[in-house]
Amino acid sequence: MSTILITGASGFIGRALAQSMAHAHTVIALSRKPIDLAGVTAIAGDFAEPDELHKLDDYQIDVLIHLAAVTGGCKEEDGLRVNVAGTHQLLRYLIERGCHKFVLASSIAAVGFQSVKFRPLQLPMPDEHPCLDRDGYGLSKYLMEEVTRYLARQNEEIDIINLRLASIIPDDRIPTPRAAGPINPWAIGAITLMYLSDTVRCLTLAAEAPLKPGVRIMNAVGAQACVADSVPTLLRAWYGADADRIDFSHYEQPGHERDAVYDITRIKTELGFVPERNF
Repeated sequence: MSTILITGASGFIGRALAQSMAHAHTVIALSRKPIDLAGVTAIAGDFAEPDELHKLDDYQIDVLIHLAAVTGGCKEEDGLRVNVAGTHQLLRYLIERGCHKFVLASSIAAVGFQSVKFRPLQLPMPDEHPCLDRDGYGLSKYLMEEVTRYLARQNEEIDIINLRLASIIPDDRIPTPRAAGPINPWAIGAITLMYLSDTVRCLTLAAEAPLKPGVRIMNAVGAQACVADSVPTLLRAWYGADADRIDFSHYEQPGHERDAVYDITRIKTELGFVPERNF
């Protein structure tokens, strides 16, 4: 049994995760909004405010699962202040108090797909596809990942897993597959989904995995894209002539026409995570 700190525990993912993990671990839940969950020690506080972190002084944290953040559509300055600087001070605080294992919710948006001008450099996109962001949110998540690399260079014994999470949906939702048509902002986010139950299992596997010093970035998305036709058909409609520069050969193999646009090989190999629900 480990003592696990979950930030953002009042949110959609955090609440479900805290409730699930409390069956096997001591769970400390930090969130700006107060929560009341059986078996969970709830602390009201903002991880981005230095003085608020001292509310954790009485606890010896073994593992951090960091879900709290300002999300897509945020102002550029808010993303940098909270997702980058705030995360830096949270990690620094915990490292100095002896925590060695960290699981952070990064985002598939770290590649920069929010803009209609985004074009993936390759498909499926690898775990460390470069950031091509134009609006600030994706940049904030990418820079958060870079902060973890910086801290790991200073503290070679720590284990950090950055999960580039998909757009997460409730288990009872049946999404409408995206058909070919004009491209909209956040378009890839609309076809890259994962159910909540799979997300909770994914985060749990990452938190419970044996300690492996270093920094890892892993895509964490559903195994299939939520598309009405094949991935190449949709992306050619979106990207026009730009699609000619993309290698679609993966999706031209029989049975792979609707595979995810993010590569999930590494998370399967290293954490044993395979999404159980598809679209």
